[in-house]
This record gives sequence, structure tokens and C-alpha cells, in this order.
Amino acid sequence: MSTLATTVDGLKLPNPFIIGSGPPGTNLNVITRAFREGWGAVIAKTISLDSSKVINVTPRYAKLHGSDGKDIVGWENIELISDRPFNIWLDEFRKCKDQFPEGVLIASIMEEYNRDAWIEIVERCQDTGVDAFELNFSCPHGLPERKMGAAMGENPEILEEVSGWVMAAAKKPVWAKMTPNVTRIEDPSRAALRAGCQGVSAINTIRSVMAVNLDTLRPEPTVEGYTTPGGYSCKAVRPIALRMVMEIATMIRREFPGRSLSAIGGIETGADAAQFILLGGDTTQVCTGVMKFGYDMVKRMGEELLVFMEKHKFETLDDFKGKSLDYFTTHAELVRMQQERKAKQKAAAEEAAAKKMIKADSEWSGDDFVKQSQALARDTN
Repeated sequence: MSTLATTVDGLKLPNPFIIGSGPPGTNLNVITRAFREGWGAVIAKTISLDSSKVINVTPRYAKLHGSDGKDIVGWENIELISDRPFNIWLDEFRKCKDQFPEGVLIASIMEEYNRDAWIEIVERCQDTGVDAFELNFSCPHGLPERKMGAAMGENPEILEEVSGWVMAAAKKPVWAKMTPNVTRIEDPSRAALRAGCQGVSAINTIRSVMAVNLDTLRPEPTVEGYTTPGGYSCKAVRPIALRMVMEIATMIRREFPGRSLSAIGGIETGADAAQFILLGGDTTQVCTGVMKFGYDMVKRMGEELLVFMEKHKFETLDDFKGKSLDYFTTHAELVRMQQERKAKQKAAAEEAAAKKMIKADSEWSGDDFVKQSQALARDTN
């Protein structure tokens, strides 16, 4: 009998489906809704000590539709981290843990390049009973002037230093959330794990410009006639996310065995989740998917993932975690393997042809005389 239950970094989850940090975890009301629907864990929207500097605009989303004009394949946001006061969040964390003591609640935190601020936010959050932390080193568009989010996560040295500050204060598991807007995602991931983080999350959204309106000539989403590059998500980013998850998982396997990876990027079905787990993910996060389909999508995804597991006779997630990593190699090795296969096929064909050659006069056949003659001959110019 297959089971979706799993334990990651000591966190006991009923399933690997986690609400990713963003609008689906923006207050107590929606977080508790997620737990009632059966999500394995919830990562709250990213918070900071001072929300007064966080001012959102509207509209702040833009959607890219498929050729049918209905299916949403891409989603851009220029939304910032939470604009709600820190003390309100602390109160809601406590209430959430009172209502759902078994629910895994993860605080997503972001601060400036300031040791005291990071230590304070960790200590005050964990006093409320949250189960873990996710460090937002990856928001692609918000508050770069304060050196927050991706502005910090793009620099492995700073990321490692800040992660070290957090690890000195944290008594709960810590995941560092990676930005995909780097050349090699292994570098910041390695820095976070080197600093002691139990795991990493990847990927956050990809820095993008969604579109330009050909009537108004204004880029979207337009606010007062202007915009700013935002974060791209939804299923269009899945191939990129799969590649980066594979790269991080390969690095973890070689250098940090036992550390965890929470996979993110366009997950909308159980089959999507299965692919990320096959490439090394311990858990899978969903954010934009919830904005498209609602919180109850977790039930469908769970059923779909179980169908996959039963088809392959996998009893637990660990039975197939990282199973597909072994099938990646270099292009040079692909060439070598293909040439080797062709050489073997040629040798086999020559051997088969040799077996068909006449070896004695008694073997000649009237019906196959031409073929037998051709087999014995060699072409010349």
C-alpha cells in the first residue's frame, strides 16, 4: 500500500505538497484553509520586521494564455513581501499553531544585510511555535534598494554569511530559498548548505517582462502607464525548474548527503510532482497553482501521485526520490555511447552476413542463388 507521508528534516508531513510562500499563505484565514484541505505544510508569505516600507501596487499580476486563449501557462507578479505588521504575524502564528498543532507551519523571513535584524526575526518567530524557517534570498523584484531578496541571494558570500547568522539563532530546521536568476544555481545552494542550513528550496520566480500591449504600447502589468520587471511562474517555467532542481540534487548527493531539497516550479498535478521527486526533491511547493485552481487541488494531486506510485510499485516517496538522476551525463558521453552502440550494431550485422556466406559448394541454392552470390562479393570503384 503506497503512502504519501514523509519526514523531512524531522518535520512529519502527511504528504509532500506544501503551500509555497506567497498569496496562498498571506494571513491566518487562508493558512488554516490550506490545513483543512489537507496540505502537507504551509509556508507563510514572507515577512520582515518593518512592514511600513512594503507598499504594493495594483494591478500586480499578468497572465500568459495558451493558444486556446483559456489555459494559463505563464504568470508574472510584481508583488512584494507581506505588508502586514510583524506583531500581527506573530499573533497569527500562535493562533495557527493552537488551531492546528500538528500542522507544519513554516515562516518565510527576509531582512536587510544586518545581523541583529536576522537574529531578532528568527528568535521572535520561533517563540510563536513555528516549525521551520525558509530564508527568502530570492524575490526577484522587491526591495533591491534595501539589498533584500535576490539582491542578497545572487551573492554566495553574503548568502553564506547571513545563513550563518540564522543558524546561530535557529532552533528549528532552516531552508534557504534560491533565486534562479544566476548562472549556476549550485553556487548559492552550496553556500547555504555550507553555512549549516538543513535544506534549500528552488526555484523562486524568474525575472521577466510579460508582454507589451500593442494598442497602448505599454508593458504589462501597467501601473500608472509604467511597470517594472517581475517574477515569472506557472507551468511555463517547469522545464527550467526541473533542470535547476536536478543540478542542486546532484550537488547535494555528492557533497551534502542527507540535506533536503524542496522543489518549486509550475507544479499543478501529481505527475508534475513525481517528476520533481524523481529528480531529487523531498517535497514540492505550489503557489501559482493554488491561485489558478484553489486549495482543494491538493486532493487531486495526491490521488494522481498515488496512481503513479502504485503503477511502479513504489511504497514510499523515498523509493523513487532521485531515481532519474542517474540518467544524466555529458554530451560527450552521449556521443561516445551512441558511437559504441553503432559499432556494435555494425559488427553484429557483419557477423550475421558472414554466417550467410556460402562455405561449401553443397550450400548453393537455386532459389537464393543471386543473394548468395551478392553476399560473397565486395564492391569496388
